[in-house]
Amino acid sequence: MKAVGIIVEYNPLHNGHVYHLQEARRLSGADAVVAVMSGPFLQRGEPAIVGKRARTEMALHAGADLVLELPVAYAVQPAEWFAFGSVSLLHRTGVVDSLCFGSESGDLDSLQRIARVLAVEPAGMREDIARRLREGASYPAAYAGAAAALAPGGVDTHDAAALLEQPNNSLGLHYLIALQRLGSAIQPFTAARTGAAYHEATPGPGAIASATAVRRLLMADGPNAAAPYVPAATLAILHREWQEGRAPIHWERFAQPLLHLTATRRASELERIAEVTEGLEHRLSRALAQLPEPSVEALLNALKTKRYTRTKLQRMLAHLLLNHTKAECSPEQLAAGPGYLRVLGFNAQGQSLLKQMKKTASLPVVLKPSTFTHNQLELDIQAQVAYGLACEHRDTRKMFSDYYESPVRL
Repeated sequence: MKAVGIIVEYNPLHNGHVYHLQEARRLSGADAVVAVMSGPFLQRGEPAIVGKRARTEMALHAGADLVLELPVAYAVQPAEWFAFGSVSLLHRTGVVDSLCFGSESGDLDSLQRIARVLAVEPAGMREDIARRLREGASYPAAYAGAAAALAPGGVDTHDAAALLEQPNNSLGLHYLIALQRLGSAIQPFTAARTGAAYHEATPGPGAIASATAVRRLLMADGPNAAAPYVPAATLAILHREWQEGRAPIHWERFAQPLLHLTATRRASELERIAEVTEGLEHRLSRALAQLPEPSVEALLNALKTKRYTRTKLQRMLAHLLLNHTKAECSPEQLAAGPGYLRVLGFNAQGQSLLKQMKKTASLPVVLKPSTFTHNQLELDIQAQVAYGLACEHRDTRKMFSDYYESPVRL
């Protein structure tokens, strides 16, 4: 059985994601789709608008056959480590033959040529990134500029810079770098993004809107407002989550615990938290004392500069909320890769893959965390508990669902 891997967040799953799933099967010729999905907290540092079980259901209804959870230690990270953790999981299943990711350009050849150069980090690249940061660039812009400057023959530097300024192209590059570093035989494919752009805040005339636009509709007017842009199964799941008080989850639901944790920690304690860098512990303390209102949005606005993007700051706040230390999220720790394959859900085809994985996987396959112990898994369980605290109708059993609930089966 041929299987294609995809790396997703589904916040929430919409019609553009269905197109990507269909293209992944078509381009790879695969019989099954394995999705690696972030849990309750996402790569840009935000909490997911609905929980991971609901999003797993959406994935299975849309065409995924097996859904694995990306450990939160990798899910809330810059693109390099998010990509490395995700690709590592697909590689370690032993059943995934190909990887299909979305990109703005659809230009796999140029991305692969740049990835081959960057996979063994060239001398001077970190110094070039540091120089660009000193000049006021954000980290993504500094990385893109330094990477473009190293573009191999056949890829114009200006073209490479324009290519890597696009978020899906940039993330795709990191998937390709991860494949190179792992020495993986997984074959990459890319599906050109169609319809709305990644950050497009309002829906266009077609049936495909960005996840950003769909979330805005959901937050403003509830599930029915998103109906033209999501599959019927997604819409039904959204209605259920709204009705049962488990959605929508957003940063302001964490305002009280987050502001409390920030205000009651000394600067030396804040400095230990992942992504609290370059004196941000002092900026945090000063910003808290000057907030016009006790909200996460006000805190982000007070902290944001040209150097510190909203995404960087949201990831920092997520680490602060979840008490992720620099030691736990160090490059040395992350370079070791995920320690297990956590199964969130599967259908009949996915069940066949799981049987195959028992013979081929080079990591333990975990269906219930209560049967397995790992430091990264403890962080996942803690993240789920923290996420549960933000629900309107709090249910202790749901908060500790990782202990009680089996994977979703469709």
